Amino acid sequence: MNAEMIDRSKELLNHSPLNLYKPVEYSLGIRGKRLRPVLLLLGYNLFADDIEKALPAAMAIETFHNFTLLHDDIMDNAEVRRNQPTVHKKFDTNSAILSGDAMAFLSYRYLLECNTGNISEILELFTKTAVEVCEGQQFDMDFENRTNVTESEYLEMIRLKTAVLLACSIKSGALLANAAKKEADLLYEYGINLGLAFQLQDDLLDTFGNQEMFGKKIGGDILANKKTYLLVKALENSTGNVKKELLEWIHKKDFFPKEKIDAVKNIFTQVNIKEITQQKINFYFQRSTDLLNHLNIDKKTKEPFYSLGNQMLNRKN
Repeated sequence: MNAEMIDRSKELLNHSPLNLYKPVEYSLGIRGKRLRPVLLLLGYNLFADDIEKALPAAMAIETFHNFTLLHDDIMDNAEVRRNQPTVHKKFDTNSAILSGDAMAFLSYRYLLECNTGNISEILELFTKTAVEVCEGQQFDMDFENRTNVTESEYLEMIRLKTAVLLACSIKSGALLANAAKKEADLLYEYGINLGLAFQLQDDLLDTFGNQEMFGKKIGGDILANKKTYLLVKALENSTGNVKKELLEWIHKKDFFPKEKIDAVKNIFTQVNIKEITQQKINFYFQRSTDLLNHLNIDKKTKEPFYSLGNQMLNRKN
């Protein structure tokens, strides 16, 4: 699959204007986890064996995902993605915006290569998901100037921003293989819970992970006052001088980055935020496993999903 994606992205360099497609090829060439196309292919393989028929859809999902990363990195002013310069740093901001736009439309081109009678249903799901991802990003931006974001608000934001695309990936694969509606819908819910666990892990790793393994600067969410699950729960659970100190760091404009990161991490430790977050991660992973258990397919066929879930539960990047 990686080879297919790299080959298809390199093909874009045969088109002009070259400066439109170079950032696209660069983005797709930086190998990430490829989680979404893997989930799509696994969803397909539950019901059919001719996996090559699903490759264009896998390419579509990964291209769309990378488009969102291009624009997210601009909004967050992120400098590093997967241990490489972000697209707007490697090229420039205008190039990243325009090439990201092109990727959004290229994803539809790849999806339309799928030879299936239910392509309209898949396109409807894909389009609904694309809009929801934008809604999630807007909620994330709206939260930037608030210190009263609730846990339920935060979970709904990451459901839209992250989880729906994982769910769309799995369900699209199942639909391409002509799975029954009940099975496809169950896999969608599995993907939602897996996606919630995945994003909560990202929150945790951004603060307590290893930068070299994680591929992004540790503490970036703290410096940007991002309303992660960790910060939302810390604001909810802290009191007195601890909460006062946390609010002071949130509102402080002039600070040394390392000092702020260390201070906020210390507050998180005082109110057991790492443990609280890990419990929530485990909750959603368990719920995804329970849904998978209810899928009326023999366990051996589902084994790649169980294996992926275990890998994700213990991931460090």
